Amino acid sequence: MAQCVQSVQEFIQDSFVPLVAALCSEEAERLTRKNNLGFSELVKPFCRLTSEVHMRDPNNQLHVIKNLKIAVNNIITHSPQPGGIRKLLHDVVSVSQPAEGLVTNVITAGDYDLNISATTPWFEAYRESFLQSMPASDHEFLNHYVACMLVVSSGEPEPVEQFLKLSQEQHRIQHSSEYAYPKWFIPNTLKYYVLLHDVSAGEEQRADSVYEEMKQRYGTQGCYLLKINSRGSNRGADEQIPDPWSQYLQKNSIQNQESYDDGPYTVISNKNADHLISDGLDNDIQVDGLSNNFKAHPLQLDHLSDTSSSFDGTDYIKTTSSLHESKKTSSGTPHGACLTLTDHDRIRQFIQEFTFRGLLPHIEKTIRQLNDQLISRKGLSRSLFSATKKWFSGSKVPEKSINELKNTSGLLYPPEAPELQIRKMADLCFLVQHYELAYSCYHTAKKDFLNDQAMLYAAGALEMAAVSAFLQPGAPRPYPAHYMDTAIQTYRDICKNMVLAERCVLLSAEILKSQSKYSDAAALLIRLTSEDSDLRSALLLEQAAHCFINMKSPMVRKFAFHMILAGHRYSKAGQKKHALRCYCQAMQVYKGKGWSLAEDHINFTIGRQSFTLRQLDNAVSAFRHILINDSKQPAAQQGTFLREYLYVYKNVTQLSPDGPLPQLPLPYINNSATRVFFGHDRRPAEGEKQAATHISLDQEYDCESSHQWKELEEQVVAVVNKGIIPANFQPTQYCLNSFSDNSKFPLAVVEEPVTVEVAFRNPLKVPLLLTDLSLLWKFQPKDFSAKHNGATKELACGNDMIGAEVIAEFLINSEETKMARLKLFPHQTGELHILGVVYNLGTIQGTMMIDGIDPSIGLQAGKFVYNGMSVRGRQDLEIQGPRLNNTKEEKTSIKYGPDRRLDPIITEEMPLLEVFFINFPTGLLCGEIRKAYVEFVNVSKCPLTALKVVSKHPEFFTFGGNTAVLTPLSPSASENCSAYKTVVTDSTSVCTALMSSASSVNFGLGTGSQPEVIHVPLPDSVLLPGASIQLPMWLHGPDEEGVHEINFLFYYESIKKHSKMCHRVLRHTAVICTSRSLNVRATVCRSNALEDEGKGDNMLVFVDVENINTSEAGVKEFHIVQVSSNSKHWKLQKAVNRSEDKDYKLASRERGKLCFKAVRCKNSGENYTFADVVFGNEQIISSASPCADFFFRSLSSELKRTHTQSNMFQGAAKQLFDEAVRLIQKCSEVDLNIVVLWKAYVVEDNKQLILEGQHHVILHTVGKEAFSFPQKQGFKKILGNSDWEDLEQESPEMVLLKFFRPENTSLPTRPTPEQLSNLIKTSLHYPESFNHSFHQKSLCLVPVTLLLSNCSEADVDVIIDLRHKTTSPEALEIHGSFTWLGQTQYKLQLKSQEVYNLQLKACFVRTGVYNLGTHRVFAKLADQVTLFETSQQNSMPALIIINNI
Repeated sequence: MAQCVQSVQEFIQDSFVPLVAALCSEEAERLTRKNNLGFSELVKPFCRLTSEVHMRDPNNQLHVIKNLKIAVNNIITHSPQPGGIRKLLHDVVSVSQPAEGLVTNVITAGDYDLNISATTPWFEAYRESFLQSMPASDHEFLNHYVACMLVVSSGEPEPVEQFLKLSQEQHRIQHSSEYAYPKWFIPNTLKYYVLLHDVSAGEEQRADSVYEEMKQRYGTQGCYLLKINSRGSNRGADEQIPDPWSQYLQKNSIQNQESYDDGPYTVISNKNADHLISDGLDNDIQVDGLSNNFKAHPLQLDHLSDTSSSFDGTDYIKTTSSLHESKKTSSGTPHGACLTLTDHDRIRQFIQEFTFRGLLPHIEKTIRQLNDQLISRKGLSRSLFSATKKWFSGSKVPEKSINELKNTSGLLYPPEAPELQIRKMADLCFLVQHYELAYSCYHTAKKDFLNDQAMLYAAGALEMAAVSAFLQPGAPRPYPAHYMDTAIQTYRDICKNMVLAERCVLLSAEILKSQSKYSDAAALLIRLTSEDSDLRSALLLEQAAHCFINMKSPMVRKFAFHMILAGHRYSKAGQKKHALRCYCQAMQVYKGKGWSLAEDHINFTIGRQSFTLRQLDNAVSAFRHILINDSKQPAAQQGTFLREYLYVYKNVTQLSPDGPLPQLPLPYINNSATRVFFGHDRRPAEGEKQAATHISLDQEYDCESSHQWKELEEQVVAVVNKGIIPANFQPTQYCLNSFSDNSKFPLAVVEEPVTVEVAFRNPLKVPLLLTDLSLLWKFQPKDFSAKHNGATKELACGNDMIGAEVIAEFLINSEETKMARLKLFPHQTGELHILGVVYNLGTIQGTMMIDGIDPSIGLQAGKFVYNGMSVRGRQDLEIQGPRLNNTKEEKTSIKYGPDRRLDPIITEEMPLLEVFFINFPTGLLCGEIRKAYVEFVNVSKCPLTALKVVSKHPEFFTFGGNTAVLTPLSPSASENCSAYKTVVTDSTSVCTALMSSASSVNFGLGTGSQPEVIHVPLPDSVLLPGASIQLPMWLHGPDEEGVHEINFLFYYESIKKHSKMCHRVLRHTAVICTSRSLNVRATVCRSNALEDEGKGDNMLVFVDVENINTSEAGVKEFHIVQVSSNSKHWKLQKAVNRSEDKDYKLASRERGKLCFKAVRCKNSGENYTFADVVFGNEQIISSASPCADFFFRSLSSELKRTHTQSNMFQGAAKQLFDEAVRLIQKCSEVDLNIVVLWKAYVVEDNKQLILEGQHHVILHTVGKEAFSFPQKQGFKKILGNSDWEDLEQESPEMVLLKFFRPENTSLPTRPTPEQLSNLIKTSLHYPESFNHSFHQKSLCLVPVTLLLSNCSEADVDVIIDLRHKTTSPEALEIHGSFTWLGQTQYKLQLKSQEVYNLQLKACFVRTGVYNLGTHRVFAKLADQVTLFETSQQNSMPALIIINNI
C-alpha cells in the first residue's frame, strides 16, 4: 500500500471516536451562520484535545487517554440510501487528484527505474468517507451517539424554555418508535446545555443571568456559556485571522454546496438512480416551532451533523449535491469572519470543558454501570437463556457448515441481552483507548456469539478484538490476523455484507502493511475485489499493486499487472483521470520490453482516456506509439487503432486550425531511399522510332555503369577542352539516390520538372489512403546570369515561381512499400529546398468487398470507399549523409557529411535534346553491317551546338566520313539496297585488285584524336529550337557472339555560355544480340619468287574462311564477295588460286581457303592504300563509308590494345631495345590488314533478305597467324570490359607478367632467331632439270643464280658459305652429293632494299635428284660487330634433276 499521512494507530483511533449529537435552535444556527458555518462546522477544528485526559476503569485504575478526538454532528433521522453513498464516494475520489508537485518514489528493481507516486490521497479520502458514511448497525455500538448538545441562543426570548423544547425533541427522537435513526448508545443519553452568546450584538448581562439560571437547573458540569462573534460582520478584514476551517472544507470541496440561502431542490442524475437532493440545512422545516433540521432527504447519510464536508477522522458528512455545484468552493466566502482569536480559544475551551466535565465522566460512569450489571446478571441470564434454547431446539445442536449457520436475520438479541452489554462495554472502552479491557470484552463476546451461532455479531467481535489486540500498548500479544480473515469471510459469504467486509479489509491491510507483511496485505486486498463495485475494486487493486512494489524484493511485473487491472476498474467506475494515471504508471514497466500487445492495449487505453479528459496531446502521442511500432495486432484491431487516432488528431487540429501542420506517423518514409530526378520523362517509342533510353526512375542503380558514364563524360569534356578537364567540372547526375555523390548541390534547369520519388511503407495490415499528396518546399530566387547576385529572399508560397503536382489519391495496401513520384515545376532561377511531403491521411472502409474487389488486394484509383475520416499533416524528408572517414578526427568520431539531393539549384534555360533511333536492330550477325537512322530533336527554346557522341566501342557504329563523297547516298542506289558504296566491275578485271586510297583523317581518326569521341555532322553545327534532323548511322556487329550492351553518351552545349551549367548529356544504352557468322584466319609469308619488274618484295597472304553459323538466325549460306587489303606499305595484287567459279559460297560448317599475292606499294605518306579483289560482279569501294569507317575504327581499337601491351613491356624493360634491335625486328613486321566482305541470305517470314558484313584481320608479323575474333572462346566478354581485360584475354602469356614487379621482369634484349633470319631473303634460280651426257663428259656443270634481297632498312653485311655439306645419311640417300665450283665464300654488303645476283656453278658427277640449298648465308648490320650474326636458312629445298642423255 502507498504511504499514508497518519500512522496506522492514528488512523484507527480517528476512525472510531465518541459521537456527540448537536441539536440547535433556529436562532443559535443563525448566529453561527454569520461565519458561513453551522454549529457542528464551527467546533470541528477544535474537536481534538490538546492535553492528556484521565479516567478510572472499573477496577479504579487510572487510565490515560492521549490525543482524544470527538465528533460533533447534526442529527439526521433517516438512513442513507446506498445510491447516495456510492455517489458520495465516487465524487470524493473524483476530486482528489495527484497534486502538481506530488512526491514520487524512484524505485530501482533490476532493469526498471520507476517513478511511482509515494502517497495516494484519493484512497485516504475514500477510506475516511467510507468509514464516516457507514450506517449505524444493531450488532455494534461504535457508531452510536454517546451524548447530545442542546444549543440555544442567548438572544431568544425564553432561552430556558427553548432548552426544554430541545430536550423533549431529543427524547422523542431517541425513544419514539417513529425514528429508527439515529442510534443511541444507552437510554440515558448525556444532555449538555450550551448557551450561545453573540458578543457583538447580544446583551452580556442577560446572557450571564440566563447562564446562572442554567447552572441552577442543570448543574455546573451540565451547561456552558459559549461567547462568539466578538467582531462585527460589517467590519473590514483589516487583521488577518487564521482560517482553521479551510483545511477541512477545501480538503473535500465536493461537499461545499451550502450557500446558506433558502434554495430549491436540485435534481441530480447519476448511474444509480435519480434522487431529489436538498441543499441540506438551507431547507429547514418548522415543526412545533422548532427548527427541525434533522429531518432531511432520504439520501442524507447516517449520523450527519457536520455540514462542512470534512472527512477528517470520523466526522460524519452529509451527502453531496451535484459535482458541478460542489465546485463552488468555500474560498470565495471566508469562514469565521466574525470570530477573533479569543473566540477560537473560547470554542477550544468549550470542547475541553465538555469532554472533561461532561463526556468522559459520563462514559466512565456508564462503563462502571455496565460492568456492575454484567457481574450481577451474567450468570442468571446466561443460564436462563441457555435453558430456553435447549428446550426449544433439542439438547444437541448439530454441526452445520458455514453456509448454513445463522446470521442476524435468524437471531436477534434484545437490547438488554448480556452479550450485547459486553459488546457495548467493549465498544466504550475502545472509544476511550482502553484497549486491554476492550480486547477482553470482545474476546468474551466473541465466544458467546459463536456459541449462539450469531455470525454477524461474532464477526464484529472478531474484527474489533483483532484491532484491540494490535493497539494494546507494549504489544502483549501478536496481531491475530486469522480473526480478521474469519470476520471478512463471515461478512462476505454468510452475512452478504460487503460494506462491513470492506471495513475489515481496510483496517487489516493497514495493520499488515505496518508490519511489512505486504504479500499478505496484497492478497487480502485482491480478495475483496468483486463485480459489485468497480470503484472499490479499483482502489483495492491499486493498493495491492503498491504492496507488490514496496516489498523487500519488489515484484515489478505484478505491480504493473495490478495497476492495469485497477486502471480498468477505474475506467468502468467513470474515474477517467485515475484510470489514465494507473495505465501510465504501468506503462513504465511494459515499455520497450517486447510485450507489444500489452503495450498496444495500454497505449490505446491511455489514448482514449486522455481524449475523454481532453488531454489531446497525450492522446495523440499514445495512439502514435501504437501505430509506429511494428504491431502484431490483427487487421481489424489495427483498423480500430487507426480510426481512433484519426478521430483524435482531427479534434486536435480543429482546436488550432491555423497552427503549423502536425507531423504524421504514417506511413513510414524511408528517407535514404528518396530519389530525385531532374528533367522530363522520356517519350516512349513510336512505331519504328525507338527513343534513347537515357535515364529514368524505373531503372535500377548500377555502380559500375554509373562509373562508366562518368568516364565517358570526362572523356568528351576533356576533348572539348583540349585535353584538360575544367576544375569546376561536375559530372551530370540526372537521378540522385543513396549511392550517388550528393555532396554538391545538384543542378536543375528552369521550366523542367524536378521529380522526387518518396518510398512509403505501410506497416499496418489495413490500407492507408493518402489524398492531396504534394511536396513541401522553400525557394530563394536568385539571378545567376548577373555578375553579382542580389539579396536572396524567402518565398511566400506561390505558384508563380514553383508549380507543384498534387496526387489526388494514393492508396498503400497493407504492409506494402510503394513509391510516390511528386513533381515540382520551377519557373524561376534560384535555390530550391524540398522539405517534406504534405497530405491527408485517411483509410478506406475495412476489408469488406467493394464491387467484388477486396481492397486489401488493391483497388483502382478513384474507386475507394472513403470513410470520411482524414487529417492533414506533414512528414519531413531528412536524409543523413554518408559517414566521413578521411581524417583521423573523422575516424575516431562519428561525423556525417551533407546530403544535398533535396536542395537543387535552378539554373538558366538550356537546350534539351531528344534522340530517336529508326530501324535500329536488336540482333546482328557477327561482323554484319546494318544501316539505321538517328533523329535528333531539339525540344527546348534554345539552339544547341557542339553535338558529339562518345562510346567505349567506336567500332560498333559510324555516321560516315567527313566528306560527302565518301558517304553513300541514302538509300543506296545500288542493287539490293546495299549499305556499301558499290560500283559494277568489268569482267576482265576479276583477277587483279582495284586500287583506291583514303586517309584516316577523313574518318575522324587523325593523329592525336580520341577515336571514342565522334562529332555528329549537324548542318551548320547547330540544331535550332523545335528542329529535328535525321542522319544515317551504320552499325557493325561485334565479333563475338552474345549479348552486348553498348553505351552512347550524346554531348551538346548551348550557344550561350552559362555560369552554372556548361553542357548537357543524353545517355543511350543499346542492347545487341549477336550470333556467329564467319571465322577468318590469315597468315602472311614471304614469297621466294622475285618478280622482274619489282625489287623483289612480294608476299603470299593465305586467308582461311570458315562458316561457323549454326543456322539460328536462318542463314542459309555466306558468299565471299570481296577481299580487300589496306595498308600504308602493302597491297593485294591478285588472287593466286582463283577458281573458275567467280562466287565463293560457304554453307554451314564449310571452310574455304584463299591465297593472294601481296606486293609493296609506293609509300604515299599517311594515306592508306586500299586494294579490292572482287569475287562478284560488284565492287564495294572499301575506301568509302561505311567499310573504311569500321576498318579504321577496328584498327584504332587494335592499336590501342597493342599500345597498352607494348607500354607494359616498355615499362618493364626500361626501354632496353636499341635502334639496331628495332631495325632487325622491322624486317619481320608487316602492317597489312585484310577485310573480308560477305553477303548472307536469310529467309524471314517467307522473304529472302540479304545481309552484308565485313571481318577484319590485322597482320603484324610474317609467319604468325592472325584472327578476326578474340581467341578465348571460353570467355563471353561483354563489350563494356576495360582494355586491360581485353589484353588479358588476348594474350594469355601476359597474365603472368602482371604478378611480377616491373623492375624484376627479365625480358630478352636480343632479337629472336626468327627475326634475325628475316634480314636477308635468298632465292636460287636454276633449271628444274638438266640433261647432260656423262659419256662425253664426266663432270656436269650447272649455272645457278643466287638472288640476295636486303629486307631491312639498313646496310647489311652478308657472308655466303658454300662449304657446308649435308652430314645426315638420310639426306645423302635421298639427295646425292655435289660440289660448288669456284669461290667457296663470298663477302658482300647490301644496301637498304637492294637485290644482288650472285652467279654460282654446281658440279655433278652422276645423274640423280640433288638439293642445291646447301649454302649458308650469315648476315649482320653493317655498323655492328658480330653481335646478332646469324644464319639465313632457306625454309624450302631447291631440288634439281640431272639426266643422262
